[in-house]
Amino acid sequence: MASSNASTESKAVEFLHTGITFLEPYIQQYGLYAIFVIIYLESFGAPLPGESALVASSLLAVRGDLSVTDLFFTVWIAAVLGDGTGYAIGHFGGRPLLKRYGWLVKLTPERLEKLEDLFRRRGPIIVVGARFVVVLRQLNGLVAGSVGMPWHSFFLANLLGAALWAAVWSFGPYYFGGLFHEYWR
Repeated sequence: MASSNASTESKAVEFLHTGITFLEPYIQQYGLYAIFVIIYLESFGAPLPGESALVASSLLAVRGDLSVTDLFFTVWIAAVLGDGTGYAIGHFGGRPLLKRYGWLVKLTPERLEKLEDLFRRRGPIIVVGARFVVVLRQLNGLVAGSVGMPWHSFFLANLLGAALWAAVWSFGPYYFGGLFHEYWR
């Protein structure tokens, strides 16, 4: 049992090391612009490893390659703008697409109505919570815009959700990464 735990821990450390090794040249070359682009594109729907890039960047900040505070604000702004772009795309084009092609993802008119009702009742909670769930994070703005969530509600929830998410994944690995590194030695 102990060797199984050691193997899992070793794989986790290797994964983080690989992520940092992959990102490091981009960070050295483009700095926070690279992280901004990744987070922005992921936030409006592109299937990119935004959270992994953020954790790896936070660990690079431990090394002194980045300012963790600058990282946090860059990620927060990119996430808000990306989700806002997704919302606009959903708001201006999503509903007709959902009505026309929703059947491809088993979104019947009844399910669409339930989704709209859910966003009317719990939209801000969904927007904040979805930030922490893979796939929901990418589709959050698109769906909120498509189902007609009011912009002001979306914007405030998006600001809060992005701030919490950016804080957890910027400052968490930065402050606690050293503890895990010591444990895994």
